[in-house]
Amino acid sequence: MTLATLTLDDKYEQPDGQLYLTGTQALVKVAMLQGIRDRAAGLNTACFISGYRGSPMHNLDKELWRADRFLPQNQIHFLPAVNEDIAVTAHWGTQQANLFDDARHDGVYGLWYGKGPGLDRSVDAMRHANLAGTSRHGGVLAVVGDDHGMTSTDVPAVSEPTFIDLMMPVLYPGNVSELIEYGLYGWALSRFCGAWVGFKTGPDTLDTAASILLPAGWPEITLPDYPFPPGGVNIRTPDPWTDQEFRLREHKIGAAIAFAKSNPLNKVLIGSNHPRFGIVTSGVAAFGVLEALHSLGIDQALAADLGITVLKIGMPHPIEEGVIQDFCSGLEEVLVVEEKRRILELAVKDVLYAVPEKDRPRVSGRRDEHGRRLLSEVGQLGPDEIARAIAHRIRPFHDSPAIQHRLAFLEAKDDERTKRRSLSVVRTPFFCSGCPHNTSTRVPDGSRAHGGVGCHYMATNMARGNVTHPHMGGEGANWIGMSRFVETEHVFQNLGDGTYFHSGLLAIRACVAAGVNITYKILYNDAVAMTGGQPVDGNIDPAAISRQVHAEGVNHLAIVTDQPEKYSGQHHRLAPGTEIHHRRSLDEVQKNFRRHHGVSVIIYDQTCAAEKRRRRKRGTFPDPEQRMFINERVCEGCGDCSDKSNCLSIVPVETQYGRKRRVDQSSCNKDFSCREGFCPSFVSVQGGRLRRLAGVAEVPRHLQLLPEPDRPDLLNDRPYNILVTGIGGTGVVTISAMITMAAHLEGQACQAIDQFGMAQKGGAVTSHIRLAATANAISAVHLDSGSADLVLGCDALVAAGDLALKTVSAERTRLLINTHQAITGHFTRSPDLEYPKDDLDERLKQATGASHLTFIDATRIATRLMGDAIATNMFMLGYAYQRGLIPVSSSGIEQAITLNGIAVESNIQTFRWGRRAALDIEAVSDLAYGKPATRNAEPETLSALIETRTRDLTDYQNATYAGRYQALIQVAREAEETRAAGLSGFTLAVARFAYKLMAYKDEYEVARLYSDSAFTKELNETFEGPFRLQFHFAPPVFSTLDPHTGLATKRTYGHWMFGVLKLLARLRRLRGSIFDPFGHTKERRMERALITTYEATIRELASGLNHDNHALAIEIASLADGIRGYGHVKERHLAEVLARQEDLVARWRTHEPRAAAS
Repeated sequence: MTLATLTLDDKYEQPDGQLYLTGTQALVKVAMLQGIRDRAAGLNTACFISGYRGSPMHNLDKELWRADRFLPQNQIHFLPAVNEDIAVTAHWGTQQANLFDDARHDGVYGLWYGKGPGLDRSVDAMRHANLAGTSRHGGVLAVVGDDHGMTSTDVPAVSEPTFIDLMMPVLYPGNVSELIEYGLYGWALSRFCGAWVGFKTGPDTLDTAASILLPAGWPEITLPDYPFPPGGVNIRTPDPWTDQEFRLREHKIGAAIAFAKSNPLNKVLIGSNHPRFGIVTSGVAAFGVLEALHSLGIDQALAADLGITVLKIGMPHPIEEGVIQDFCSGLEEVLVVEEKRRILELAVKDVLYAVPEKDRPRVSGRRDEHGRRLLSEVGQLGPDEIARAIAHRIRPFHDSPAIQHRLAFLEAKDDERTKRRSLSVVRTPFFCSGCPHNTSTRVPDGSRAHGGVGCHYMATNMARGNVTHPHMGGEGANWIGMSRFVETEHVFQNLGDGTYFHSGLLAIRACVAAGVNITYKILYNDAVAMTGGQPVDGNIDPAAISRQVHAEGVNHLAIVTDQPEKYSGQHHRLAPGTEIHHRRSLDEVQKNFRRHHGVSVIIYDQTCAAEKRRRRKRGTFPDPEQRMFINERVCEGCGDCSDKSNCLSIVPVETQYGRKRRVDQSSCNKDFSCREGFCPSFVSVQGGRLRRLAGVAEVPRHLQLLPEPDRPDLLNDRPYNILVTGIGGTGVVTISAMITMAAHLEGQACQAIDQFGMAQKGGAVTSHIRLAATANAISAVHLDSGSADLVLGCDALVAAGDLALKTVSAERTRLLINTHQAITGHFTRSPDLEYPKDDLDERLKQATGASHLTFIDATRIATRLMGDAIATNMFMLGYAYQRGLIPVSSSGIEQAITLNGIAVESNIQTFRWGRRAALDIEAVSDLAYGKPATRNAEPETLSALIETRTRDLTDYQNATYAGRYQALIQVAREAEETRAAGLSGFTLAVARFAYKLMAYKDEYEVARLYSDSAFTKELNETFEGPFRLQFHFAPPVFSTLDPHTGLATKRTYGHWMFGVLKLLARLRRLRGSIFDPFGHTKERRMERALITTYEATIRELASGLNHDNHALAIEIASLADGIRGYGHVKERHLAEVLARQEDLVARWRTHEPRAAAS
């Protein structure tokens, strides 16, 4: 197949033709096209783009920066604003420019942008600007990003009612192509009628990528002959307010209607020679209607034959009454399909009110004529709901097996969902690995913090004393009202540097004025993290913030940072009295600040982890040649490292010695706070690099030539649909882009919508991909129920979720699932949280059947081959391709990877390794990882486990010590066999947990486990190149106490410690003797006492064991599993276990039975 020759710059360099671009890129493109049109018309115009980012309007500024070399030649001036209403006022100024003689251009056309709440806060400025009007050759589009389903923001914003109240015309494009079409119409309309034009967008348009045809000179715009008043309708000065209202109400609105009459803003999508049932719709919902009809087996020809017609309204306000009257003439019924508010429905009813009753069709919309709900205004309106409404309304004159089958299928899917057992774990957004919020949002015991917007909002779901959240910029102002009516005397308030600069400083000023007791924690992370790492829109740093808040009346200030040394000699730049502390001291700093009366400020200075990663890839941020590594045998699985770091890169690993921890090197952002956990298992690896086999290992001979699979054919009447599920930030969007770009290169129709916003922070994300031979086969962007041909499950937890399973059909869908058990944020708070693997597998099997379901441990293989788990999704794509599940060519995909220009060689290699795995998974798996490791594998039988543990204890101390263990096991075994015959589990519990207590990890054992060749082997399997180690210990004899907490502190020791550890390991025979320098500490005496107590407890249980109390005996014998950690961590866990043991032993002694062991 011949691939098109193109570059990624074509979308901006080519004025027309077949172009691949996202909705956000379409907004940049339309600004360029307007300039081209103006220059062709002999006008010297310029463009001004300004606004404020916010999901789903989160990528426009980044896309403009990427296109910066194209902006000057198109006279486009981009200036991100401090906030939305300031941007509105700036745009107002562009329209005023031509009121003065020194104007440099014939006019300035503007594009204001903001999310739904950004429009809300800008109403005052926009009302004034719209009343004043636009210049003759200028015009302003107010582009707002609504989010009906709240997929990327916290309110279901609907902009039309606000625009209507502002008396602005409203345009509502429904796809990427219409963003360009309506954008050009919009500026022409704004110039013609002298008003600002509301331009409604949302995730379904902005976050969609598509291959679109842009004809030359399209669209043709006609300016009607309208009776303007003397002086016209455009902006002027002077201009009395009363004149502005008169001009707006009496002329501008009328001019907008005249424009709509003269241009095809409102389109009949389906016509009929004998219409009887009409559907009036707009925007995204219009394409949902087409999808719904198709799902009911009604194509355009059948619809026309049945008398079903569809009118798409492009300008919902002001409504062009003539098009409604003409469309509805002769109809029996009109169904209005629109999202959220009843804008069109009320307009249609208003227009038809004057029609004689005998000629007036019934109008249904949100509800039918009996008040029964047809379409919900809650959440996102999709094709399934629309299909049900249409089927219900057309039933009197049309029914069919196809309709009945579809309705039955939808009912069955709903029934499946309601009967499906809820998952114990779901994937929700969480702080990135190494995120400064992980530390900054902590509060001392007895205090609480109020949440903020953006990433700070996530802290309110993390059980760390962070509650409530305000609108953007209102942080802390709610305390002004609350503080007078509660007993709490002080709160902390989280505030990001971006929000601070946007409007948050005003809230601080208000709190100072109100005299409330509040400590602001301003996180300076050098980026607007939630929306993609954009810089704050102005010059700001911690020193400037300190001076600003001090000038507002804040006198108690501190900077807490991971690098306090950078403030050495910088006190002259800071506000007077500003304290400097290391982030380790945050708890103590907060305790001091909460005692302060009035407003105080802690500035937490640490760069955004995601931004660090981006900058390191570009070589613009220091990348320390250091990584953390955990000795899994030394690890106790206590979770203190997760408690200290709150980091998702600390992941569980199941071993024969229980659940341990491992550092996910692929996602680690080198924050290093995990080593603050009170545990000697962490080492710093200095130098070296992560080992990768690809490019080194020889490709097996039989896999060197990759045969092309039989691929699905793309059709003219039905799209091939792919759902990609994954974790936010891991490259799901890249997979979507590679598939659709490959289709574009091959001349195929394609459309894909990706998920952005908060979900990109480690949450559940999906990409809906639709491919076809012609564009007419693709309507709605989201997959409706049962329409997926392939679910590419890069994350099983998301693939088994209700939203993904909704797209699955047992007859149609193939599921390819990555079995990697990626943890969720819940694990940081619940160290023993179980990943619901069995539940996920069962959900997936029930959805499609075993024959359509394939599991592959893609992350394990891809990480080993490529040295980074980020390769997982591309590996999955290669696997799916070779299985014949991707309907574009491998050459197209590899060309798309090349065009993308990021890690090209690595991504192509990964794609090919995925293909090889589909041909011979065993060969690729063996090459990647060898035979499955047995070092941590659980022994298969009880006898094998006892034998292994006995051998370990012999190495730990001596044969006599191991014999003591065996004797206790024998007591348990004899009792279980004779007193509880037929039951099992008691002996196993004793075998596991007697060992755990006896092999307590003192200095000798930690030294032995570090000296073990298995540790060196694991290091060398993970890293290559020369490296050295640093150890982080707090040995009881040598450690010092923290003056604030009274707890032992860890110290760092160099590579020389290896020699000391080897020597110490040889001295383990001194353990417990009078010559043992460590054996006299409180912790070691406690550990020896625990062994004796456990032995006595087991003997007591054995002597009274029976069938009724067998389960209780297992529970008591297993309590030792909860005694984890070192030092004070172990003491805390021991106290919890002893309290539980006291209760259980009391039950035992009163002969209270427990439920039988499972």
